[in-house]
Amino acid sequence: MMRRPAAFPVLSIALVAVACVGPFRSAPTAPRRDTDRALARMTDSLIGAPMFANANWGILIVDPARGDTLVARNAAKLFMPASNQKLLTGATALAQLGRDFRWRTMLHGGGPIVDGVLRGDLIVVGRGDPSVSDAAYGDAMVPLRALADSLAARGVREVAGALVRGGDAFPDTTTGFGWPADGFDFAYSAGVDELTFNEGYATVVVRGGATVGAPVTVRTSPAAGIPTIGSVAVRTVARGERATRVEWESDVRGARPVLAVSGTVAVGDSAVIDVALRDPGAAWLDAFAQALAARGIRVRGNVIAAPTVPLPTSPPLVTWQSRTLAEVLPLFEKPSQNQIGELFIRTLGLEKGRAGTASAGRAVIEQQLNAWGADTMGRAVRDGSGLSRHDYVTPQTIVKVLDAMRQHPDFKTFYDALPIAGVDGTIRSRMRGTKAAGNVHAKTGTVDKVRSLSGYVTAADGRVLLFSMLCNNFTVPNREVERVQDALLVHLATGR
Repeated sequence: MMRRPAAFPVLSIALVAVACVGPFRSAPTAPRRDTDRALARMTDSLIGAPMFANANWGILIVDPARGDTLVARNAAKLFMPASNQKLLTGATALAQLGRDFRWRTMLHGGGPIVDGVLRGDLIVVGRGDPSVSDAAYGDAMVPLRALADSLAARGVREVAGALVRGGDAFPDTTTGFGWPADGFDFAYSAGVDELTFNEGYATVVVRGGATVGAPVTVRTSPAAGIPTIGSVAVRTVARGERATRVEWESDVRGARPVLAVSGTVAVGDSAVIDVALRDPGAAWLDAFAQALAARGIRVRGNVIAAPTVPLPTSPPLVTWQSRTLAEVLPLFEKPSQNQIGELFIRTLGLEKGRAGTASAGRAVIEQQLNAWGADTMGRAVRDGSGLSRHDYVTPQTIVKVLDAMRQHPDFKTFYDALPIAGVDGTIRSRMRGTKAAGNVHAKTGTVDKVRSLSGYVTAADGRVLLFSMLCNNFTVPNREVERVQDALLVHLATGR
């Protein structure tokens, strides 16, 4: 559901400040000067290669304990960060909300319960829980079944009214500002709302028949029939051939959009396609209706996703508490999950600003960056994930955030949530077999002509260094940019 963005709010937030190291000295102290000069020469040689003649590099590597700058190249210039934006979002969420923060989802009754019958609607009030997902529970239906079980424990066997959504905690567009419209059907661009099911996407599995020409089978997960498959025009073909696709089409009956599946799939093979759910709140309610039915709770009315009903004033029948922020943070940073970032920024606006909108959350992030001593000219925050091509940040700002979190009481939570070189997340295949593997904790960022890497590396002499390496506007393969980033980090980890 697309909504108009709310007006920019006035804020009243509690800021978390730390004594950030800085400004960093431009010249390191002896006896490491020769080593650090070699690092600077290596940096210039790598980024000065002819293949990067049209590229923009921003690099900052510092020793925060000594206040030394080891390398600074365009460190105060703005760059498109891609998913390095998640460092700003995740750090602010941890600082503002705390590691033990949980999102609440409440079930309210639109009437009394009489002889096991709820005499009214069953009203669901969400506040942006990002953990109703396969990633958090192994099966996104788990929390919905738990809600159904709790409702049954209250004696509800039947709902006389409909299943509806109450309030409007996130009165905003479901997608981020400046997101490319041609990506909205892909899982990475899925929309979010106060009720978001499985990070906003479903998986469609098309399995070929036993022989050429045999019928195929189509199923969806994590909830059966969500989204609705409207038509299937898939042929089973010989092995080695497969070209299956899905696309949205409007239901001729004027109901919600449905999926059309077409193409081919090989004998005994399967095609697995992730597709963004067009209406995240409706998908949540549809999945919950399935959980209620499985629990034996009948809903006489329909599932009504919009419009929402007014926020109930009566106490909730059931309240679901999500995974903690500390548990959700690795699900955000390690795989670079965009939808969690968008739920984070709206949650910041809802809990610490004046509204559950991206613009209100943006103001909270900017205020927090100010409290950490980041230059106001060193960022342009537009979303929580970095998918927007209107986000800009300097390496200096990113290093300020890394340094602030290094001194934060929950640093271990933040540090452990980052991808680890050669081990997990988006850098699990990078720097393997080197001293940087298992050592570098860093966040990647990738959109077209953008490749970023920022985080922490422990040098060969035991120093914990902070780094931010942002590259924009290149035309070489991404791997060439990664090669430079990895080489510098391996050099720091090995001391040569």
